[in-house]
Amino acid sequence: MLKGDGRLGHDLDPHDRAPKDACGVFGVWAPGEEVSKLTYYGLYALQHRGQESAGIAVSEGSRILVYKDMGLVAQVFDESVLSTLRGHLAIGHCRYSTTGSSVWENAQPTLSSTEVGGLALAHNGNLINTPELAQRLAPGSIRATTDTEVLTTLLAQDRSRSVEDAAAELLPQVKGAYTLVFMDEKTLYAARDPQGIRPLVLGRLERGWVVASETAALDIVGATFVREVEPGELLTIDEQGVRSRRFALAEPKGCLFEYVYLARPDTTIAGRGVQVTRVEVGRVLAREHPVEADLVIPTPESGTPAAVGYAQESGIPYGQGLVKNSYVGRTFIQPSQTIRQLGIRLKLNPLREVVEGKRLVVVDDSIVRGNTQRAIVKMLREAGAREVHVRISSPPVKWPCFYGIDFATRAELIAGSLSVEEIRASLGADSLGYISLEGLTKATTIPADRLCRACFTGEYPIPIDQDNVGKFVLESKA
Repeated sequence: MLKGDGRLGHDLDPHDRAPKDACGVFGVWAPGEEVSKLTYYGLYALQHRGQESAGIAVSEGSRILVYKDMGLVAQVFDESVLSTLRGHLAIGHCRYSTTGSSVWENAQPTLSSTEVGGLALAHNGNLINTPELAQRLAPGSIRATTDTEVLTTLLAQDRSRSVEDAAAELLPQVKGAYTLVFMDEKTLYAARDPQGIRPLVLGRLERGWVVASETAALDIVGATFVREVEPGELLTIDEQGVRSRRFALAEPKGCLFEYVYLARPDTTIAGRGVQVTRVEVGRVLAREHPVEADLVIPTPESGTPAAVGYAQESGIPYGQGLVKNSYVGRTFIQPSQTIRQLGIRLKLNPLREVVEGKRLVVVDDSIVRGNTQRAIVKMLREAGAREVHVRISSPPVKWPCFYGIDFATRAELIAGSLSVEEIRASLGADSLGYISLEGLTKATTIPADRLCRACFTGEYPIPIDQDNVGKFVLESKA
């Protein structure tokens, strides 16, 4: 039986979670600025990447102070808390758990203290050799059960040399997806795995520097975009400026699903706005799966850009047929059984006057288990829709992600076992069309060999040892 704490909850149907990214990371080195507030606003811009916990680490040059808790950024921090977090550099993190349970001990940034100083670290992504790395640690040396805690402890325990040198030696031995921001008392560091699976960007402030998961976080703090952090690159930021060091050859495999769902539409990836890409995806979808209809409507807000593109390409009018309650989904108390049976209506409700008697094209970004789309089709029919044609702006998601997205297992993914026609019948739709993998890839303008497309193809760019991966890999071995 699920119990609501009034603070955090899964989406409306806990058995049909949308795909969740691991986290958002943010770091700032800016003497004379209120770095904790800059970090707060940076995390606020990245809230979509993780809603389970949030934390900030700061240093004024002599010690690192970390404040973190379960909840949304605005729940964890207020003016009184931020006023105590003073310094010239800070890192921040908002989390959705992909390794380790969603508990306070696993919130980030993680902190490791030694006789010669501390090290705080925040991580987006997922490591795939965590048990191997954990074997290098003394028993009882970590309190949390995350790959991030293992990484932090390994970095901190070697203080016979600089943090930069220790990171340059350790990171080539770390396998999986990681974008890292970390700090000692005086210096900010950032690193990205050799495949560059998860995004990380560098920005310039008038009096300092910023690193963040997405360019939208740079915008909100007034930083100017400089460039993406390169795959296999380690940055060191201090009073001397920004120094770059290569710890591995770049083998770019950026996550294709960032374009489909994860990134904010106002973020830029590889020099192109995500919104522009998603609208183009909708255009391709309309060409690949045309249908005679009266109205194109999105599943708000995830399907909106692709629905706009579909309408533009097809010539079918675009409309708003579903209304979303913006306050539901992350901060509501677990509904009673009576309310739960209403399901998706807590979040979405149809505009009867708009949809009644119409042949509808309903555009969404992905289908995971299918429960949400099934409920939407049923709801639209009850509101009087004559036909409901479902169009999806990603190919069928058939395989789990081991690089930082919390997908269902393959057995739980509806496309893992059913054909498109079987899924259509399960949803109760008049027709169902997914964009092709080739069409989606082309819309990004990124060559296929520079993208990770494993959740669609099952071809993983970094080989996976199935016995050493999973959300609770450290807990199961405890």
